[in-house]
Amino acid sequence: MTTLTLFELVLRSMRKNIKHYYLYFFALIFSTGLYFVFTALQHDSFIVQTASNNVNFAASFQVAGVLLLIIVAVFTIYANSIFLKRRSKEIGLYQLIGLTRRGVARFLIIENVLLGIGALLIGIFSGALVSRLFLLILIKLLGFDGFIELTFSIPAAIQTAIVFAALIVLTSIQMLQTVYKNTLLELFNADKQAQHPQKPGTIASAFLALLGGALIAYGYYLSGHMANKQLILNMLLVLFSTILGTYLLFRVTLSWLFYQFRKNKNGHLGLLNSLSLAPLMHRMRANANSLTLITVLSAMTLTMVAMAYSLYFSAANDTRLLLPYDFIFENKELDSSSFSEDLKKQGITFAQKPVEAVRVMGTIRDPDNISAGGFRSMLLIPAEQLAVAGADIQAPGEGEAVLFDGRAKLDVNNNENDLKFPKVAEFAHNGSSETLQVTGLNVKFAMNFNVYGIQLVISESTFKLIREKLEDSPDYEAVHYDTFQIPDKQERAAASDLYAKYIPSGEYMPDYHTEYEAALQSFGLLIFISGFLGLVFLISTGSILYFKQMTEAEQEKRSYVTLRQLGFDVKDIMKGIVRKQLFVFAIPLLIGLLHSVFAVKAASILVVSSIAVPSAIAMGVYASIYFIFALLTIGYYRKIVKNAI
Repeated sequence: MTTLTLFELVLRSMRKNIKHYYLYFFALIFSTGLYFVFTALQHDSFIVQTASNNVNFAASFQVAGVLLLIIVAVFTIYANSIFLKRRSKEIGLYQLIGLTRRGVARFLIIENVLLGIGALLIGIFSGALVSRLFLLILIKLLGFDGFIELTFSIPAAIQTAIVFAALIVLTSIQMLQTVYKNTLLELFNADKQAQHPQKPGTIASAFLALLGGALIAYGYYLSGHMANKQLILNMLLVLFSTILGTYLLFRVTLSWLFYQFRKNKNGHLGLLNSLSLAPLMHRMRANANSLTLITVLSAMTLTMVAMAYSLYFSAANDTRLLLPYDFIFENKELDSSSFSEDLKKQGITFAQKPVEAVRVMGTIRDPDNISAGGFRSMLLIPAEQLAVAGADIQAPGEGEAVLFDGRAKLDVNNNENDLKFPKVAEFAHNGSSETLQVTGLNVKFAMNFNVYGIQLVISESTFKLIREKLEDSPDYEAVHYDTFQIPDKQERAAASDLYAKYIPSGEYMPDYHTEYEAALQSFGLLIFISGFLGLVFLISTGSILYFKQMTEAEQEKRSYVTLRQLGFDVKDIMKGIVRKQLFVFAIPLLIGLLHSVFAVKAASILVVSSIAVPSAIAMGVYASIYFIFALLTIGYYRKIVKNAI
């Protein structure tokens, strides 16, 4: 057979099988387009300039690029294996009509190269059209303003072409293996590999089912108690127990439950159960690995997206908890006065209030613990003065204090007793001691977090009494703070530039605007990368499930023909199919959501503010997009059933 004839056969096959190719072709286009968008962002002049000034920025893009490449490669190879299995009879027929294995391999490789080139060209073109949109989203997330030029990235196109040329080589190798390693009998029976459900061993299945549930429960429990010195070990234990428990759930527990259900029905499942449970029982063992992988990766993706959105959503509030005042000066009255004059010259509206404080050495211990811990620097601040300076703080009672620590939840060295109150604050004084009862903890700072000393808020009268008693102590220090609050956001940014010149070289004096912008840029980059990777993963896993269900629909087509001939209408048959799809799509998603809820709860130690709302929004959006694939699958089944006769 000549090359031209073979090429004509390839074109004819592609035209005839376009209804089977279009999804795989779309998947290739989608993967190519998104990879081009990401590489175009990496080579964009704005990103390059930002990355050159920020090592974390550049490293984040590099790591994300590797993860994206892995996701795209796994998705492409997995999707190709599904379609090769689906076309196994076609490959066998080519050999039956006289084509050699070498000829069939050439046929498939030419077809694969044509599909790859077409997907590459369309993907790069579509990616170029939307790359500016993604750049605009990234710039807005980072809080930057600027003009966006419409350019085409040649380096990104070359990099994308190289990567997808490598993927075409890998998928071509898959095709060679299918042709050369399978006999004609194996090719014609490739779609008949469903297993007959076997009777599970009662004792072994019960034990493994309970073990799976116990492992998941242990992972959930440990996720809420992992913030200690064994943090890394706890994280590994949570991953191991959750993954193994999920696998046992799909591999053993569900199979055992299906078998018991069938046994109770004496094998008479009825139409709905025959169309929903029976196919699942026959494929449960084969699908256990893929369902476990999709569930675990969905949970990890959901956790990543939810945490990124939560961190970004909470950036302003968390920064305010750390820096209650926009600017402060400690024992620098001249600098404070000069800064005030600068603000007035620029026409910036501000509120300046003084706050007096005392810094002494002391310790905080449990009231029942006679032996005190190590002495540390304590900063005693009167609540009434903080309230005048704009803080929403209630004055404690006489002889009482409230601990203000915005990082109490983030400290992995804390144990449960450290967060229990009341406690006793003790201060050494000429061989004796003064004490205050610490009645509680407020997870924020009373004064900006960079000031030295553990912050204890007391009443004005208690402050005067402590000051009188301790002022002759060798470690006593009177502290004067000048606090500044600027209500307007734009004016706050201008004031931040003025404040910078008052920061001595090597001294750390953060202001709210600078810290908030830094947090916004870090979390903005994180939410963009996690959202981008999450979108790619979501489309990939949804497409893989869709492709698998398409294959199963084709395999079950003969059963639908028989049911239609027996008089069952489309509506009756679709009820059973919908129940099956709810299991295939909903069970991994629901378990993944449950995993991610506990994972987000464990990761919430990184965020001071409540992350319930942003996490729920992120999970809701993810689930909504995921169910689009379930609807597409049901639509495909409906078309198969309607055309069964």
